Amino acid sequence: MNKSKLPIGIQNFREIREEGYYYVDKTAYARRLVEGGKHYFLSRPRRFGKSLFLDTLKELFEGREALFRGLDVHDHWDWSVRHPVVRLSFGAGHFREPGHVELSLTEQLGAAERRADVAAGRGTVPGRFASLLEALHERGGRPVTVLVDEYDKPIVDALDLPEVARANRDYLRGVYAVIKDADAHVRFSFITGVSKFSKVSLFSGLNNLRDITLDPRYSTLCGYTDADLDTVFAPELPGLDRDRVRHWYNGYSWRGDERVYNPFDILLLFDTREFAAHWFETGTPTFLVDTLFRRRVSSLALEAMVGSDELLSAFDVDHIATEALLFQTGYLTIHRSEPRGGRMFYRLGYPNQEVRQSLNESLLRRLTGDAPGRVEHSARLYDLLLANDFEKLEALFRAFFAGIPYEWHTKNDIAAYEGYYASVFYSYFAGLGLDVVVEDSSSHGRLDMAVRFNRQVYLFEFKVVELAPEGAAMAQLQAKGYADKYRDRDEPIHLIGVEFSRETRNVVGFDAERA
Repeated sequence: MNKSKLPIGIQNFREIREEGYYYVDKTAYARRLVEGGKHYFLSRPRRFGKSLFLDTLKELFEGREALFRGLDVHDHWDWSVRHPVVRLSFGAGHFREPGHVELSLTEQLGAAERRADVAAGRGTVPGRFASLLEALHERGGRPVTVLVDEYDKPIVDALDLPEVARANRDYLRGVYAVIKDADAHVRFSFITGVSKFSKVSLFSGLNNLRDITLDPRYSTLCGYTDADLDTVFAPELPGLDRDRVRHWYNGYSWRGDERVYNPFDILLLFDTREFAAHWFETGTPTFLVDTLFRRRVSSLALEAMVGSDELLSAFDVDHIATEALLFQTGYLTIHRSEPRGGRMFYRLGYPNQEVRQSLNESLLRRLTGDAPGRVEHSARLYDLLLANDFEKLEALFRAFFAGIPYEWHTKNDIAAYEGYYASVFYSYFAGLGLDVVVEDSSSHGRLDMAVRFNRQVYLFEFKVVELAPEGAAMAQLQAKGYADKYRDRDEPIHLIGVEFSRETRNVVGFDAERA
């Protein structure tokens, strides 16, 4: 089979189609959207193909028939009808600076006016925007398509500057309200970004906006499916372990039957032929990690969070729900839906190996103040577990906790955080990419942490000695019979009780025995 070119970082539909790049056909979704409604909103994490889809809509409404030959939409579209398109993007800009969002919009509207040979508008930006839509409609006789990319970036970029973020939010609210006020001049609108701000805070003037973020019918609108890899990208698969590709990169879900891959991950994998954190490394989640640390969210808790429709959209300058932050940015995804009464709840978890491993590496750095020897200790941990050398494993963790600077503890008062020590322990294992399960339920109760490695099972229970009697961790492992659940695997099972002390800020008990 002949190979096409990999469209790494390319968001231009015309270039992809004319220059022989791989393209996963998403035009069936475009057709469904246009036939089924008028105003839409979609939230997806960064680098998921949102900008490319918007560019596809632009070319579609402008009637570029040649670009769509052979695609789903081609035989279902009236190519004799063309609509003017206004596309706004906040992908670039210094939105931490007061007033920059207005400057950006002024420049973008000016460019749109020049391209359409429309007289430059005067007055406010919302007024100028409305005048442009009216002028384009009257000139061509066709209503306008409005596309907004990265609508939330002026707010998200300034979240650590609340006054600037609020000012940007309030200003954009007036701009987005124009789309509804000028509805007679608008044929179709599509707004997309990473975050899902509540309609009350940002879209109060655009209450006819239809949110398809969690609509199962559009769950694979962005991203690649397994079928896409096996068909479109079939020439790239030889030499790669298909199961490993799934384990590392598949797993994102927005309530659909199929899970998807982040396109950037897959394209970089095909290019480098290496399994690495391609997507994660393109954006350091500093704000995310700092927020989790400040709120004292245990690393173990990330494996089993629960959200609702309301909670997953609870994102605003003054209130960002932890679950919403993790879900919308792509660090957690929906594992399953759980209807309860008249409400729907969602069990959240890591989408794949890349995110679990990379996020825990970042969390471990933050939890420990990037203590000296952390990377060396991780490598040592792997070797000691491989050898089942529990005595040296205890010594390793004692050394690691002892290496965390005293000043860092006192500055952050982290020793008072009950879940801190278990979080460090867990993030060490998860950061190595090991098979880790937390709060594993059985008929006997909930086990703190289970690790499967080298065809063996390691069951961990954590206690803080100031809150439980000495030996309580191992006693619970024995009394609860947690090992029973794993006996059918016919693999060696090890019980490990770990006890920490707030006073010494270290491991004070480490008991291991064969179950």
